[in-house]
Amino acid sequence: MDIGSVSAGELARAIREREVSSRELLEELLGRAERVNPALNAIVAWDVDRARAAAAAADEVTATGEPLGALHGVPMTVKDTYETEGLVTTAGAPELAQYVPQADAVVVARLKAAGAIIFGKTNSPLYAGDWQTYNDVYGRTNNPWDVTRTVGGSSGGAAAAVAAGLTPLEFGSDIGGSIRIPAHYNGVFGLKPSWGIVPLRGHIPGPPGSLVDPDIGVAGPIARSVADLKLALGLVAGPLPQEAAGWRLELDPGPALHDVAGLRVATVFGDGADVAPISAEVRANLDSLAARLADAGARVDAVALPVPLADGLDVWREIAAPVLGAGLPEHIYAEFAALENVPGDSPALRTGRAFASRFRSVIVATQLRELQRAAWARFFEQYDVVLAPVMPTVAFPHDTERPLGERTIDVDGTAVPHEAAATWCCALGGVLLPIVTIPTGLSRTGLPVGVQVIGPFLSDLRLLRIAEVLALAAGVSFTPPPAQG
Repeated sequence: MDIGSVSAGELARAIREREVSSRELLEELLGRAERVNPALNAIVAWDVDRARAAAAAADEVTATGEPLGALHGVPMTVKDTYETEGLVTTAGAPELAQYVPQADAVVVARLKAAGAIIFGKTNSPLYAGDWQTYNDVYGRTNNPWDVTRTVGGSSGGAAAAVAAGLTPLEFGSDIGGSIRIPAHYNGVFGLKPSWGIVPLRGHIPGPPGSLVDPDIGVAGPIARSVADLKLALGLVAGPLPQEAAGWRLELDPGPALHDVAGLRVATVFGDGADVAPISAEVRANLDSLAARLADAGARVDAVALPVPLADGLDVWREIAAPVLGAGLPEHIYAEFAALENVPGDSPALRTGRAFASRFRSVIVATQLRELQRAAWARFFEQYDVVLAPVMPTVAFPHDTERPLGERTIDVDGTAVPHEAAATWCCALGGVLLPIVTIPTGLSRTGLPVGVQVIGPFLSDLRLLRIAEVLALAAGVSFTPPPAQG
């Protein structure tokens, strides 16, 4: 069994059928991490002793033949923005370097209840607020495909760990591409669920102990297959315990799909060139994917987005930035509030001011967002899914020395600001839709490319089914990075 490429679901089956013990699997993962992780710095906090005890206990339960949870005995890691009982949780912040929560975040508790064993935490940028992964607590995480390049952010450590075979499953979070961008850069699968179906309680930011689930932000899995995304979603989705008496989550899986014949697929690869141009290298992969799907029988139409990218980005900025700002320490928040008196109207200034935005601005943006959501709903009357780029380029060289507002990405010789480069994720994520990121194969330079597969609100199960048949029809699957131990 190749632990570097096998799925979490397959590992759980092997444990149930006693083909491998939880202890054996944990030791294999720890040994692999000892060889591979030093070059990557993906896993940054460890809980080895308790994990070994939990694995031994899991094996005892396995031997009894009792009913087992869906992830019984499967070791895994989670992003360091999720509170973990008894294990340090920093969100990349020096002021939280010694913070050890007394309780698990909701998603962590639900994963444990399904039998998962958490043996470590993966790296995140400071307060999950960057599209690269580095911080003053743990340092920088490197891409397993090329250590001189970024893993993306903010779930960069999570995606790198999955790609490098250090963990079979991860849980990230996404408010501006933080699952989708690392999945694209590292060649793995990621799910940004519909907003509100997976509780974010116990996630930092907000501040430690926050009881508020923020707008736009979601918790979602990162894995090496769509099947594992579906497995993980089924374990963590649903109301908070105190709300369970009043509502249930019953997502419609839609009709059974065996192939892509007849699926109505919209591609928007040619849209938004004035806002977020796509490199020729990435565009070639996306066009090839669309052609393969058409050859397999899907109806593939190149169309315009129902909401212009620039409009979507404006709304995302005015809603998401205040959410992020609310979780910041007072001294950092004050720096953003001071931008109100700084002259100018550059995108960086606008975003900075939005971190300390007034409530009225958020309400106005929310009204605009509802109009955009209605436009998307009408659009999905014509199409089953939309395929969109994740980022304009493949993983770019590390750029962590300059302030975020000064950073650019080279798109075929054009310097594109980081915020503009993330427009495809921000503008499309702000309307709360479920999005699956799947690999499309390697670029001409040998680096992974991904695509956003977008579906209607609350169509998560059907979208996952469609994403699975799209990947099968296009012949794309997880490819391990080279030279992993």
